[in-house]
Amino acid sequence: MNTTYLHTIKNIVIAFAVTMFFSCKNNFDDVQKIGVLQNEPIGIADTINLKYSDSIGILAANLISPKMLDYSNRIFGFSEFPKGIELIIYDKDRNESKIFADYAIAYNKTDLIDLRGNVILATHKGDSIFAPQMYYDQKTEWVFTNGDVKFSLDGSLSFGRFFDSDRNFDEWTILEQSGDFEFDN
Repeated sequence: MNTTYLHTIKNIVIAFAVTMFFSCKNNFDDVQKIGVLQNEPIGIADTINLKYSDSIGILAANLISPKMLDYSNRIFGFSEFPKGIELIIYDKDRNESKIFADYAIAYNKTDLIDLRGNVILATHKGDSIFAPQMYYDQKTEWVFTNGDVKFSLDGSLSFGRFFDSDRNFDEWTILEQSGDFEFDN
């Protein structure tokens, strides 16, 4: 009787193991798909026109783009503009300066916009700055780059590095300048 009982238990364990073995399947593809879905944007917007106002409701900036991808579901959320942007910055006298870029990323937590690819800054004063990459800090309303720039001031083309400026483009700096300069005597 002991052997029959042991034999029955042994058969049940084997049947259970075989059932478990054949019921398991490889779901690695499903696991990979979960990661892909988490990397997708939470929202997609076409033809956007975002207006930013200051604390008293006066228009400070206007961001225009043909496409925006919203990744605010990430730990360090951001919005991506894969088809470029036009950023219009208004100074205290309502003058418009414009920044154009082929690509941009706006980081939600830092309020920093990373502008990349053929960045052109056209000030309301008629000056132009050209750079491969530039940043706009929305909190401090400051435009800057640590890279090379080409600039046109009063029709004279020059080169430099490390451009930064306030929103009004009254206080700006370009270091390591080179090119043609005209000096007043």
